[in-house]
Amino acid sequence: MTAHVVIIGGGFGGLAAARRIARGPVRVTLVDRQNHHLFQPLLYQVATAGLSPADIASPIRSLVAGHPNVETRMAEVAGVDLQKKQVRLRDGGSLGYDALIIAAGVRHAYFGHDEWEAAAPGLKTIDDALEIRRRVLTAFEEAETEPDAATREALLSFVVVGAGPTGVELAGAIAELARFTVAKEFRRFDPCKARVVLVEAGPRMLSAFDERLSDSARRALEKLGVEVRLGTRVTSVRADGVTLGDAFLPARTVLWAAGVQGPPLARALGVELDRAGRVKVQSDLTIPGHPEAYVIGDLASFEVEGGGTLPGLAPVALQQGRHAADNVLTALAGKPRAPFRYLDKGIMATVGRAAGIAQTGRLRFSGFLGWLAWLFIHILYLVGFRNRLLVMIQWAWAWFTFGRGARLITGVTPPLQPAPAPTTREREKVA
Repeated sequence: MTAHVVIIGGGFGGLAAARRIARGPVRVTLVDRQNHHLFQPLLYQVATAGLSPADIASPIRSLVAGHPNVETRMAEVAGVDLQKKQVRLRDGGSLGYDALIIAAGVRHAYFGHDEWEAAAPGLKTIDDALEIRRRVLTAFEEAETEPDAATREALLSFVVVGAGPTGVELAGAIAELARFTVAKEFRRFDPCKARVVLVEAGPRMLSAFDERLSDSARRALEKLGVEVRLGTRVTSVRADGVTLGDAFLPARTVLWAAGVQGPPLARALGVELDRAGRVKVQSDLTIPGHPEAYVIGDLASFEVEGGGTLPGLAPVALQQGRHAADNVLTALAGKPRAPFRYLDKGIMATVGRAAGIAQTGRLRFSGFLGWLAWLFIHILYLVGFRNRLLVMIQWAWAWFTFGRGARLITGVTPPLQPAPAPTTREREKVA
């Protein structure tokens, strides 16, 4: 009887695992609650109107169509019974398995303040990106007709919490949108005066990078007009702004890029998790006590020599997906599984137009060279020739015209609500 392998999640890791394992004599079911594979590193460009969702996403079914032993199922996983080897689906169905690969990803972490999410959305899905795009573009539109100067200033204040790659890229893209793309399109205010504030609790931004590269990125952001506030903690988030320490900053658009945590599925497994709610895995990527169950990608807490865990990066997920697939086939053949070894290909981030940073091994790039390295790698990793071609055309057009072709406000736009009256402390001290 042909072994059945269930893969949860169609991201980088899950898709890589499905394609790799499909070469073997197995039956594969790939489960995802969305019907598309998303190139998440460019999601911030959808959020800031640089790209359309279809430019960075492809239907999962089309990506595995060439593998007849791979079945795709659009469904949400409610839980996994590791003892009975069953995946429970939200629609009431279930899937039995001989081997399981969990690549479910992670979600936003608000550090015990989940009530902040409504006022400060994170960026993990296309829906998140479209909601952020709606909020950013609507802020400019409402500022055009707002007679009150204080309210207009709050509308034109954008706060990004968290100075990792996502936060840095979001802040830089919003600053460019205001200072270049829409600079001459409004009549009653100057978009160039929009205020973009990047908040980081740590001592420096992009802490995973070499300190010199981090400083270079900070200077590039400040050149764009972004206010970078380091060593600053967010103590409150409301619809009308954020409190930084004990100082209130009025802002109608607050975006969250400060942390991640494992989804409820991880907690439902009943296995050991790390502080971020990610599943602690063994050297071969399996769950302790369950050699047929693997966890890969952002959800896997994989310890490396010298301490720490592997970061949540696309190259990590891709390599783990292929390795888990190989281990499944090896185990089904009755051979021992191999430990996972990560080949570090470096990290990179873009700050804005022709400005980026990249490091790999002893090599360090910043400025234009860093941006070129970022551009080349992201085009290379995009799934599908069509996507690569469209993104290259969009970027070339944006380079020469400063334009952004996806500036559509979609979804329901709620009416502007009056801001609550500030407290006495907030009147005395404004960030």
